[in-house]
Amino acid sequence: MIADFAQLLLNGLLAGTQLAVPAIGFTAIYAVLRFPNFAVASHATIGAYAGFVANVWFGLPAPAALLAAFLVAGVVGVVSDEIVLRRLRPAGALTVAIASVALTIVLENIVRFSFGNDLRGYDLPVLRDWHWPMPWGDTLRVGPQQLENAVAAGLAMAALFAFLAFTRTGKMMRAVADNPMLAGLKGINADVVARLASFVGMGLAGFGGMLIGLDTSIDPLTGFRVMLSVFAAAVVGGLGSIPGAVVGAFVIGIGEEMSVLVLDPTYRTAVGFVAILLVLSLRPRGLLGERAY
Repeated sequence: MIADFAQLLLNGLLAGTQLAVPAIGFTAIYAVLRFPNFAVASHATIGAYAGFVANVWFGLPAPAALLAAFLVAGVVGVVSDEIVLRRLRPAGALTVAIASVALTIVLENIVRFSFGNDLRGYDLPVLRDWHWPMPWGDTLRVGPQQLENAVAAGLAMAALFAFLAFTRTGKMMRAVADNPMLAGLKGINADVVARLASFVGMGLAGFGGMLIGLDTSIDPLTGFRVMLSVFAAAVVGGLGSIPGAVVGAFVIGIGEEMSVLVLDPTYRTAVGFVAILLVLSLRPRGLLGERAY
């Protein structure tokens, strides 16, 4: 029992690290644009396939393919927002959120028509799990790819925090997120910041989508399958709070893994629903509150 608990805890920590990247992208867009953009799901898929093309078709190593996933998903995010969602923003957050769901369906079907429905994998060597002996006599197993994904996710999050904390552009994003009217009075162009938020947020979603694909495989529903967990992580941490998205991702990642101790693995996605209900009932602003940087 102790061995199972420790293994699931480790798996949950690694899963949470991976989940944090698209959750940050989702909450960054919400912080600046004030609506939940569920098109993050399709952009995670687009990033996964962009990385696949870079890695398998062009022979680029995984780090370069991850960069390609970020850039392609970010550019598609800006273009799709300009064409579809921007003109709907005056109608309110609910209208734009519903439109983002429709956009997700359209983009996922474009991927499906372009690449088909078959599962695809990256051109990477298959490595055996590492085994770490524990004091109580059992061993913990961890895949080298899981650790590489965790390192890549950690570097991406560190780069984002550094960007927001130390660059002028990052401080502009924070200013618009905190108080759009005051930021406008200071001469900050809200439209430019909105495009930047879409690029960074969707780029992180694409980056996270490829991380998911590196750990398993990819198909046109790659992003859709993790969207509930991403949304739950953002809600648990506090919509608009980037550190909160990280905390929420670990809560959801560990919760989903631990749930298999009492539930059939088929129902692990129910953890996201339960977490959202509990947070909305007990602490609607999330664990770290809104827009806590």
